[in-house]
Amino acid sequence: MAHVLVIGGGVGGLATALIAARHGHTAELFERDTRAPGRALDRDFFGWRRSAVPQATQPHVLLGAARTVLRTELPDVYEDMLRLGARERHELDWFDERPAARPGDEDLVMLQARRIVLESALSTALRAEPGVIIRYGAPVTGLLTVAGCRATGVRTADGDHPGDLVVDSGGRRGGTERWLAAAGCRPAVVERHRTGLAYFCRWYRLPAGREDGPRRPWAVTGGTFAGCAVFPADNRVFAVTLIVHTADPTRSALRAPAVFEAAARTFPPGAAWLGLGAEPLSEVHASASLDNRWSALVDEHGPVVSGFVPVGDAVTHTNPTLGQGMSLALWAAQRVGRTAHQDPGSVEFAAEYHAWAVRTLKPWFDFQVVADAAIGERFATQVSRTGTAREVAALFDCALDDPEVMRARARVRHLAEPPERAYADPEIRARVARWLAARPDYRPNAAGPDRAEWEKLTAG
Repeated sequence: MAHVLVIGGGVGGLATALIAARHGHTAELFERDTRAPGRALDRDFFGWRRSAVPQATQPHVLLGAARTVLRTELPDVYEDMLRLGARERHELDWFDERPAARPGDEDLVMLQARRIVLESALSTALRAEPGVIIRYGAPVTGLLTVAGCRATGVRTADGDHPGDLVVDSGGRRGGTERWLAAAGCRPAVVERHRTGLAYFCRWYRLPAGREDGPRRPWAVTGGTFAGCAVFPADNRVFAVTLIVHTADPTRSALRAPAVFEAAARTFPPGAAWLGLGAEPLSEVHASASLDNRWSALVDEHGPVVSGFVPVGDAVTHTNPTLGQGMSLALWAAQRVGRTAHQDPGSVEFAAEYHAWAVRTLKPWFDFQVVADAAIGERFATQVSRTGTAREVAALFDCALDDPEVMRARARVRHLAEPPERAYADPEIRARVARWLAARPDYRPNAAGPDRAEWEKLTAG
């Protein structure tokens, strides 16, 4: 049995501590905030200012990969989320008649909920779990280490706390680089890709008596310079998000609620959901200057530190366009909980964890980088490229008409199958080719306003 010290009380940290405890370990969690997520969802979501978690008020999605971890490791947490108002939606429900089921279709279910719903369910379970200590208002200030750069605990304002394994779930703005330097360890190896994308979202609630919005359209749509998506959540709440390039001179105007709403209504998803008479619940939340960031604690000489592993954004921070973040965090939490008994302070444990992360997490990070580069280039140049980009766009649009292509797209979306395998299937390629041949005038990324209309409404 190991004593696991977890830095950070977000989704990754809560899940790591809880899964570790469920696998027979003891856990101690250190969170800089002075309080835990509660059961008053609207109060905490809209009224709790969390400066260390700026993404908390942005939309989140629990893809099939995250749902599988919860149902496997923490079924009580999953059931609690449903009681709190989270809703399941199967990807193939897009069609009027769901196609005949195939093995693996059970993985294509999204759980619709605000981030606070998962945090509330996790923290409720963690507080009731034997062998767990939760320290709120206790930011970690450094690592305890011994010769060879092995972490043996953490330091806080109230003293030193020893442990067998330290898990960094402090996010992309945590103190890992500073702590390693202070301990005399070699630095982490960081790979960073700027996205050039800015996000603006506003939260709404459907009218009383309406439990769900339109079945269609829910897909992300976009033109050559902007995009729009709707994120249904829990308890009749949903978010509308607009995406533009950080260099777009119109972006600051989107902070004004009236301008934001007028712009959102020019896209099919925004028009459909806002046309239901929903009540605004928030201001417009902006988020920008995001990186896709991979942080490895292994360099050409091997692990830079042992007894210390990162989960969540501390190892891979992915831009939210594909909604992968919580799935990758829960995968890492599951890995730590299941392997913490295997000499967690050793160099071998650190090396094996890194190898697992490279095999399991890095391909999805790389996929995110490629996807964001394509979106960023399109928004920056305001041009839809031909060739490969047209074929990719056609695959996504074809999926809205063809259940087999939708199934392939959904398997990638839910992290069940890598894109290079799902999209290379000869049947899928043939179906997309036939779809394109029947539409010789197909123009990708044609949804939404033209530039003149956009500039007029953002100026007004």
